[in-house]
Amino acid sequence: MASADDVRENVKKYYGSLLQSTCELNTSASACSLACRPVKSVADALSLVHPEVTKKFFGCGLPFPAKLSGCRVLDLGSGSGRDCYAFSKLVGPSGHVTGIDMTDELIKTSRQYIEYHQKEFGYKEPNITFVQGYMEKLGEAGIQNDSMDIVLSNCVICLCADKRAILQQTYNVLKVSLRSYYQKHECTFTLYTVNCSCFKQEGGELYFSDMYASKVIPDHMKQDPVLWGEGMGGSMFWHDFILLAQSVGFSTPHLVSASRIEVYNSELKEKAGDISYASVTYRLFKLPKNPVLSGATVTYKGTVADFPDQLDFDSRHSFKKDVAGEVDAEMAAILQNSRFCPDFQIQSSDTPAQPCSASTPQYCHLNPFLLADKLGSSVKQCSKTGK
Repeated sequence: MASADDVRENVKKYYGSLLQSTCELNTSASACSLACRPVKSVADALSLVHPEVTKKFFGCGLPFPAKLSGCRVLDLGSGSGRDCYAFSKLVGPSGHVTGIDMTDELIKTSRQYIEYHQKEFGYKEPNITFVQGYMEKLGEAGIQNDSMDIVLSNCVICLCADKRAILQQTYNVLKVSLRSYYQKHECTFTLYTVNCSCFKQEGGELYFSDMYASKVIPDHMKQDPVLWGEGMGGSMFWHDFILLAQSVGFSTPHLVSASRIEVYNSELKEKAGDISYASVTYRLFKLPKNPVLSGATVTYKGTVADFPDQLDFDSRHSFKKDVAGEVDAEMAAILQNSRFCPDFQIQSSDTPAQPCSASTPQYCHLNPFLLADKLGSSVKQCSKTGK
């Protein structure tokens, strides 16, 4: 397999040439975005992004979680800045967005429109920064540990060779809930009823879209620069991603959405063989070390903007307003230690629940290909470039 440096250089050349010859990369993202049905605030924010920025957008998904207002957001592989500028609108003037990308042309494009969007959104000061650097080396790019509420990414992790480094760096820069600190210092907290008003810092979240493979990519495909540029050579087997994320320290990933990617290009299809691809959105949380794990009864208050009646958390969890429901230990810990804590009434159960491993049968719900087939969703493009 090519080294991480070789992969970076190949990807830079690949996207540099595409920028100079065509701007069709946004087509597959548009197809997925339509399938994902963005809420009104997201759709409105995207519609305000400058056309030249959108024109050079390369993503394959729609990684926009709920409740972004006031958050500090990091976008990995920010590209032309389309998602960043939409996030800039959604986090508001009290929030801040940082985009990081390694490609000269894309950083230049994104920086050109900072003042334009500041005026478009009516902000006194810009709330967005673009830095050039590598996702595997966030510290070297000036991104501080424990500084981000949310890290987002749109179909770029598949372009990188060292996935573990990216996930570890992401984990490091995300904030962790101070719930454990307040418990130790006798903050107002009972075992059965969670009081969120005393949590001055909530745990961070990685919410991102990427390409995944139906099986492990063989080494000969990883040597192909075109397959790497298309995201096909560097896509992870979805099950391996779950195990990797857990080994870094994240919560078990939650599957949000999935669409199959149909490869019509005959040459690419022959190279892929029997491997299938999907555009997938997962969300992961950074929980406190050794959290108290027990199942809980939770009731959604209807307080998250855009979701007054029902909050769709992922493909398995939908919380209706004022309707109590049971959740497992890890889901309870996520709600207790994330920015969603004030939006729920949470009553812990008496008996601690047993955590599950990603290899157990019940984790088949994390298989994006099963979800894509259930939804009947696919991105009808010949490749990531839409050519």
